[in-house]
Amino acid sequence: MADYDFTQDLGEARTKFTTITRAVGLDSLRRKIAGLEKEAAAPGLWDDQDNAQRVTSQLAQAQNELKQLEDIGSRLDDIEVLYSLGSEEEDADSRDEAREELKAVSRELSDVEIQTLLDGEYDNRAAVVTIRSGAGGVDAADWAQMLMRMYVRWAERHGYRLQVMDTSYAEEAGIKSATFEIDAPYAYGKLSVEGGTHRLVRISPFDNNSRRQTSFAAVEVIPLVEPTDHIDIPDSDIRVDTYMSHGPGGQGVNTTYSAVRITHLPTGIVVTMQDERSQIQNRAAAMSVLQSRLLVIKQEEEAAKKKELAGDIKASWGDQMRSYVLHPYQMVKDLRTGYETSNTQNVFDGDIDGLIDAGIRWRHQQRKGSGNA
Repeated sequence: MADYDFTQDLGEARTKFTTITRAVGLDSLRRKIAGLEKEAAAPGLWDDQDNAQRVTSQLAQAQNELKQLEDIGSRLDDIEVLYSLGSEEEDADSRDEAREELKAVSRELSDVEIQTLLDGEYDNRAAVVTIRSGAGGVDAADWAQMLMRMYVRWAERHGYRLQVMDTSYAEEAGIKSATFEIDAPYAYGKLSVEGGTHRLVRISPFDNNSRRQTSFAAVEVIPLVEPTDHIDIPDSDIRVDTYMSHGPGGQGVNTTYSAVRITHLPTGIVVTMQDERSQIQNRAAAMSVLQSRLLVIKQEEEAAKKKELAGDIKASWGDQMRSYVLHPYQMVKDLRTGYETSNTQNVFDGDIDGLIDAGIRWRHQQRKGSGNA
């Protein structure tokens, strides 16, 4: 029975590997690498720095993708040999090692499979995430901060670089809003399925009568703008205000007017930044986020798919895409995919890959059904 189970698991892994390599197209990937290597070796490449960064970034990404797939293929071959030898020599340790390695490869294949579904124009970008408290008063502000912690923990679990760009603290507890950047390959493609209204049901820690409270927070995810995007913003289209940065409870972060608020007059978009040390740094960060948001609008207009990326997120009843229930039972359920888990503490500690993967698969099916895959 053990032999049959291992053979079946290995066969399933090989089938998945074959499906992935066909979807990626190894021959076309190798041709792409050869073309990028030729571009990278061209004299005067760095005369155009924007183009040089694009070429070298795409080359590194393609090379890593090819190496990962080739490594997985070699590991599957080695696993089969190891298990066969262990069976012939009745070496239980070798068979156990082969089983554990197969489990590890299967997990990696699932990750790669998800990545093949991230084929949107900006899916491979870094992500800029903004969380805003919605309906629910002080509980909503506390909930927004809980969500921020969840995404910070998720980034830490994966070793992704996270930079907080702006935080607006609520008076009693929690945050009114926060904006942060997660810099990792495909961070936007993965986190974009997190965009929407998140609903929390619990016994309020701020209610003296310990009543159940429902609160909401909105999550917006946009791709980080790159130099090659060329989103031009005339100075006449923006108003820049400066003010003193503040921390929790009104405590001053510094005594200079380093915080920056930029208003894009044609669209009404407002971006604030206060977490950098200087006004120049905050202005640069705010302009980058503004460009990213305008990039989203540009894509929506060109594709005629309003709400596909950041969307119109109201953070109130009837708009939630996911519910987190802590009372009278424990459950996190995504209302789009049906994915649910009762281990709420793990979710709040950043274990949200299952939710994200289910969201990516759901989105792929939605696009496939509408002919946009």
